[in-house]
Amino acid sequence: MLRVAVPNKGILSDTAIVMLKEAGYATRRDPKDLHLVDTENNVEFFYLRPRDIATYVGEGSLDAGFTGLDLLLDSRSKAVAVEDLKFGESTFRFAGPAGRFNDIEQLHGLRVATAYPNLVEDYLDNAKISVDLVQLDGAVESAVQLGVADAVADVVSTGNTLRQAGLEIFGPVILRSTAQLISTPGKQSASDNLLRRLRGVIVAREYVIFDYDCPVDLVEAASALTPGIESPTISPLRDEDWVAVRALVKSSEINSKMDALYELGARAILVSAIHAARI
Repeated sequence: MLRVAVPNKGILSDTAIVMLKEAGYATRRDPKDLHLVDTENNVEFFYLRPRDIATYVGEGSLDAGFTGLDLLLDSRSKAVAVEDLKFGESTFRFAGPAGRFNDIEQLHGLRVATAYPNLVEDYLDNAKISVDLVQLDGAVESAVQLGVADAVADVVSTGNTLRQAGLEIFGPVILRSTAQLISTPGKQSASDNLLRRLRGVIVAREYVIFDYDCPVDLVEAASALTPGIESPTISPLRDEDWVAVRALVKSSEINSKMDALYELGARAILVSAIHAARI
């Protein structure tokens, strides 16, 4: 039975559970449940702290899991990232008192507070910058005001929280993180079916099906507009001067592609949602 770790709380948890449900797996009904056996799919789910998942998977206690790339790197786990799940986006940056820093080299010898000490240490070691790391579990933006640190390294979305604390972002992006499916090293094949299902969910979310009628002499131009993932399907119609075309198109391009096809000469353009896929 495949043993899979799922975040037990937070943004990663909510989206991972929805994704698993869309992939056809059983999901917990009570947020307090920490263990679930999906007998139909032969999978055992463990709901764990997001920060601990990489450790369990890396040590082989569990076969696979959902976690953020930032948490995976900070754990220094042996777990392997096998798929970017395209949710839970975050950016990791340095911040300090407004006007004080403009380059990370200015951090040399100073105190930097963060909830991701290993991630920050590895980044600064690579840049050959030595600092005194102050590990905090949360509210990192208060560390400078309270005199615990000279600068911070933290997840940034809009930057409003940092600005409210009198801090400004400086230096390059440390990491752009997203949710990952991770696996025990050397055992990635154990989670192949789970991976295929999750990829199907990603495709279903990112793409729609385009069906339209196209004049035969415009097929090449139409196919260039809707190339699909591999190739569009071209089917003959009763009228030999026309063919039916079916292709996958990114959801974000629906209206622009419909406009372009119509202007080209295609007609009866229909768009359908995808509920599941195996690519």
